[in-house]
Amino acid sequence: MTSGTEFETLKLSVEGKVAVCTLNRPEVRNAFNAQMIRDITIMAKEVSEMPEVRVMVLTGAGSAFSAGADLNWMKSMKDFSYEENVKDALALADCMHALYTCRKPTIAKVNGATIGGGNGLVCACDIAVAAEEAIFSLSEVKLGLVPATIAPYVIRRIGESNARYLMLTGHRFNGVEALKYGLVHFAVPLSELDEAVNKVIEPLLTSGPEAMWMVKELIRHTPRMSEAEVREYTAKMIADLRCSEEGQEGISAFLEKRKPNWIM
Repeated sequence: MTSGTEFETLKLSVEGKVAVCTLNRPEVRNAFNAQMIRDITIMAKEVSEMPEVRVMVLTGAGSAFSAGADLNWMKSMKDFSYEENVKDALALADCMHALYTCRKPTIAKVNGATIGGGNGLVCACDIAVAAEEAIFSLSEVKLGLVPATIAPYVIRRIGESNARYLMLTGHRFNGVEALKYGLVHFAVPLSELDEAVNKVIEPLLTSGPEAMWMVKELIRHTPRMSEAEVREYTAKMIADLRCSEEGQEGISAFLEKRKPNWIM
């Protein structure tokens, strides 16, 4: 099954309860340009509203996940005004936010090279599974640039100390090191990548869809709240879910020793 939207730079298919988004510019190692940024933003919002979808997987066509920003596109930005440059950068920020706030659990299936902004896509996903052979680098400083719009997502994932080292040096590392830095959650041989991603998907399909969305919201909002705000926000959230149709179904299914209806 395919999405109803036609995308220029990616492919979106729905396989059972899983949406698979494949970045599809293999001739430039899936480097993103303005069109791909728009496509990813629309795709993430569209997947959020698909009732049949429970999980979204993001991967790359060919041998790379994403080489970050298309340098020819970046070079053309010198002819843009400052205001146009800001608008363009905001579009990338909006893209990362749309992926990060997708209502479905998102998995980055890192099949190959992940350079610069490609790491932002990985970190905007909830879970990342990488091939051990994949090469990573936050290489913006080598071009006299900075990983500005992706920084909030990368720093949340790997912490300030690792971010300082990797962003300042542009150090190149493989999937095994990416696991050590906390950039990815699993690193396996490329030949085992599909199987590893499927193992991550399985438990997600048995969890309450609304509960998983609320977990994402809980993690996103509470670190920025005061103690008093956290107290009220979390109390209201669990109260709402306990009284919800999904919450009552989950409790009843457990007590009756049966599967809840979202598994059927």
